[in-house]
Amino acid sequence: MTAPEPPEASPDTASGGPLEAPADYPLRFEGAAVVLGGRTIWSGVNLDVRAGEFVAVLGPNGVGKSTLVKAALGVVPLSAGRVEVLGGEPGAAGRAIGYLPQRRSFDGGLRIRGIDVVRLGLDGDRWGVPLPGASKFFSRRRHDDERLDEVIELVGARSYCERPIGQVSGGEQQRLLIAQALVRRPKLLLLDEPLDSLDLPNQSSVAALISRICREEGVTVVMVAHDVNPILTYLDGVVYVAKGGAVSGRPTEVITSTTLSRLYDTPIEVLTTSDGRLVVVGQPEAPAHHSDRHTGLPR
Repeated sequence: MTAPEPPEASPDTASGGPLEAPADYPLRFEGAAVVLGGRTIWSGVNLDVRAGEFVAVLGPNGVGKSTLVKAALGVVPLSAGRVEVLGGEPGAAGRAIGYLPQRRSFDGGLRIRGIDVVRLGLDGDRWGVPLPGASKFFSRRRHDDERLDEVIELVGARSYCERPIGQVSGGEQQRLLIAQALVRRPKLLLLDEPLDSLDLPNQSSVAALISRICREEGVTVVMVAHDVNPILTYLDGVVYVAKGGAVSGRPTEVITSTTLSRLYDTPIEVLTTSDGRLVVVGQPEAPAHHSDRHTGLPR
């Protein structure tokens, strides 16, 4: 992940060409702004995420963290600037993006098996069975089954994937949902608060899993989080969103008293506890104490 300062001029930049090959930067924002209902959520956002990085989107509730992810998906349009996703327009990458929306609860009586939830990532957009060329269909089905086995093993869900999704723990559900997002072998994985509502041991294990997926599968991960501490040791970069803008860079560059005070235009102190956890003193609220829901405001 690179800092938001513009690069030096080069033959490519002088001619208006790409700064790097699209594969080098799966996600880029340039002078981006979003206005919803007449309110500016953020503006002037510049962000370069390099291939294979694990990046967290941080900030207090209501500043538009989830809006940034939705802009990358093409769900929320920009009001200014541009966003480039895997070298193209947002919404055009299709199967190359895996997306896990903010955690949804499963009813305890839901009977659909975990493995079937994962399979929806493969064929949830298909209707019926194609009769012509049935042999081709069965070949594809065998390939899909092999990929299901791979991704179930990858997230460590083998022992409970046959159980109803409503009868496994929250951490196990989240692993199955991550498997669903991975099953089509995406190049970019967008996760919206995957640690939300999990207890600390499950937060740690799921964070370690996401980091391992990033390294072993070569997937670029952009993850919205309300607490940086469970993932801090795994991160390559962070994006800290404020009301009106954002700053990006390495965690040690961004989560500092100087940077956050400048971003929020108010005195903020970042402290490190004896066990390595970060505490933000002042406004905005500390990442470790963000509430789980913020009705009526963009996240």
